[in-house]
Amino acid sequence: MTFTTANAEETIKLGEKIARRLKPGDLVALSGELGAGKTTLVKGIAKGLGVKNYRYVNSPSFVLVKEYKGKIPLFHFDIYRLNNLKDIEDIGYEDYLARDGVVVIEWSGKMARILPKKRLNVALKIKSPGKRTIAIKES
Repeated sequence: MTFTTANAEETIKLGEKIARRLKPGDLVALSGELGAGKTTLVKGIAKGLGVKNYRYVNSPSFVLVKEYKGKIPLFHFDIYRLNNLKDIEDIGYEDYLARDGVVVIEWSGKMARILPKKRLNVALKIKSPGKRTIAIKES
Protein backbone atom coordinates (compact mmCIF):
# COMPACT_ATOMS: atom_id res chain seq x y z
CA MET A 1 0.00 0.00 0.00
CA THR A 2 1.17 3.51 -0.72
CA PHE A 3 0.08 6.64 1.11
CA THR A 4 0.74 10.33 0.56
CA THR A 5 1.14 12.76 3.43
CA ALA A 6 1.13 16.53 3.02
CA ASN A 7 2.78 17.49 6.32
CA ALA A 8 4.39 16.17 9.51
CA GLU A 9 1.06 15.78 11.33
CA GLU A 10 -0.29 13.49 8.58
CA THR A 11 2.92 11.45 8.72
CA ILE A 12 2.52 11.10 12.50
CA LYS A 13 -1.10 9.98 12.04
CA LEU A 14 0.01 7.36 9.52
CA GLY A 15 2.60 6.15 12.05
CA GLU A 16 -0.21 5.77 14.61
CA LYS A 17 -2.19 3.63 12.16
CA ILE A 18 0.85 1.46 11.52
CA ALA A 19 1.36 1.03 15.27
CA ARG A 20 -2.17 -0.37 15.69
CA ARG A 21 -1.09 -3.41 13.64
CA LEU A 22 2.15 -3.98 15.52
CA LYS A 23 2.74 -6.43 18.34
CA PRO A 24 5.71 -7.29 20.54
CA GLY A 25 8.50 -8.85 18.50
CA ASP A 26 7.65 -7.00 15.29
CA LEU A 27 10.31 -5.21 13.27
CA VAL A 28 9.72 -2.16 11.08
CA ALA A 29 12.44 -1.51 8.50
CA LEU A 30 12.51 2.13 7.36
CA SER A 31 14.22 3.43 4.25
CA GLY A 32 14.38 6.82 2.59
CA GLU A 33 16.77 9.67 1.96
CA LEU A 34 17.76 12.27 4.55
CA GLY A 35 14.76 14.40 5.39
CA ALA A 36 12.22 11.91 4.04
CA GLY A 37 10.32 11.77 7.33
CA LYS A 38 11.55 8.53 8.90
CA THR A 39 11.88 9.98 12.40
CA THR A 40 8.55 11.79 12.06
CA LEU A 41 6.90 8.48 11.20
CA VAL A 42 8.56 6.91 14.25
CA LYS A 43 6.96 9.65 16.40
CA GLY A 44 3.58 8.45 15.15
CA ILE A 45 4.46 4.82 15.82
CA ALA A 46 5.52 5.83 19.33
CA LYS A 47 2.22 7.65 19.85
CA GLY A 48 0.29 4.62 18.62
CA LEU A 49 2.24 2.36 21.01
CA GLY A 50 1.30 4.58 23.95
CA VAL A 51 4.55 6.50 24.44
CA LYS A 52 3.43 9.52 26.47
CA ASN A 53 6.05 11.99 25.27
CA TYR A 54 6.07 10.83 21.65
CA ARG A 55 6.83 14.38 20.43
CA TYR A 56 10.27 14.08 22.06
CA VAL A 57 11.19 11.05 19.96
CA ASN A 58 14.26 11.99 17.95
CA SER A 59 16.84 10.26 15.84
CA PRO A 60 19.29 8.14 17.83
CA SER A 61 21.97 8.60 15.18
CA PHE A 62 24.73 9.24 17.74
CA VAL A 63 23.62 6.74 20.39
CA LEU A 64 22.32 4.20 17.80
CA VAL A 65 19.29 3.07 19.82
CA LYS A 66 16.74 4.68 22.11
CA GLU A 67 14.14 2.91 24.21
CA TYR A 68 10.70 4.35 24.86
CA LYS A 69 8.14 3.02 27.33
CA GLY A 70 4.56 2.63 26.17
CA LYS A 71 1.82 0.00 26.22
CA ILE A 72 4.33 -1.79 24.01
CA PRO A 73 7.98 -0.69 24.37
CA LEU A 74 9.61 0.88 21.32
CA PHE A 75 13.25 0.26 20.43
CA HIS A 76 14.26 2.89 17.87
CA PHE A 77 17.50 2.32 15.95
CA ASP A 78 19.26 4.68 13.55
CA ILE A 79 22.22 3.03 11.83
CA TYR A 80 23.05 5.88 9.46
CA ARG A 81 26.53 6.25 10.94
CA LEU A 82 27.41 2.54 10.81
CA ASN A 83 29.18 1.31 7.71
CA ASN A 84 29.61 -2.43 8.02
CA LEU A 85 27.52 -5.39 9.12
CA LYS A 86 29.92 -6.27 11.94
CA ASP A 87 29.28 -2.90 13.60
CA ILE A 88 25.56 -3.39 13.17
CA GLU A 89 25.65 -6.88 14.66
CA ASP A 90 27.77 -5.60 17.55
CA ILE A 91 25.04 -3.22 18.72
CA GLY A 92 22.92 -6.28 19.53
CA TYR A 93 19.77 -5.43 17.64
CA GLU A 94 18.79 -9.13 17.67
CA ASP A 95 18.61 -9.00 21.48
CA TYR A 96 15.97 -6.29 21.17
CA LEU A 97 13.87 -8.54 18.92
CA ALA A 98 13.67 -11.06 21.76
CA ARG A 99 12.31 -8.44 24.17
CA ASP A 100 8.61 -7.66 24.37
CA GLY A 101 8.65 -4.58 22.20
CA VAL A 102 8.63 -3.26 18.67
CA VAL A 103 11.93 -2.61 16.87
CA VAL A 104 12.07 0.21 14.31
CA ILE A 105 15.25 0.62 12.29
CA GLU A 106 16.07 3.75 10.28
CA TRP A 107 18.42 3.17 7.31
CA SER A 108 17.56 -0.54 7.35
CA GLY A 109 18.93 -1.01 3.83
CA LYS A 110 22.42 -1.02 5.32
CA MET A 111 21.57 -4.30 7.01
CA ALA A 112 19.13 -5.84 4.56
CA ARG A 113 21.10 -9.09 4.36
CA ILE A 114 20.75 -9.78 8.10
CA LEU A 115 17.21 -8.54 8.73
CA PRO A 116 14.59 -11.13 9.64
CA LYS A 117 12.47 -12.22 6.70
CA LYS A 118 9.30 -11.36 8.62
CA ARG A 119 9.16 -7.59 8.87
CA LEU A 120 7.25 -4.52 7.79
CA ASN A 121 9.14 -2.54 5.12
CA VAL A 122 8.35 1.16 4.93
CA ALA A 123 9.91 3.30 2.18
CA LEU A 124 9.55 7.08 2.37
CA LYS A 125 10.12 9.43 -0.56
CA ILE A 126 10.10 13.21 -0.77
CA LYS A 127 7.70 14.43 -3.47
CA SER A 128 7.83 18.16 -2.69
CA PRO A 129 8.37 20.32 0.41
CA GLY A 130 6.26 18.69 3.11
CA LYS A 131 4.76 16.08 0.80
CA ARG A 132 5.83 12.43 1.11
CA THR A 133 4.88 9.11 -0.39
CA ILE A 134 5.09 6.22 2.02
CA ALA A 135 5.02 2.66 0.69
CA ILE A 136 4.29 -0.12 3.18
CA LYS A 137 4.94 -3.76 2.39
CA GLU A 138 4.95 -6.82 4.61
CA SER A 139 7.52 -9.47 3.95
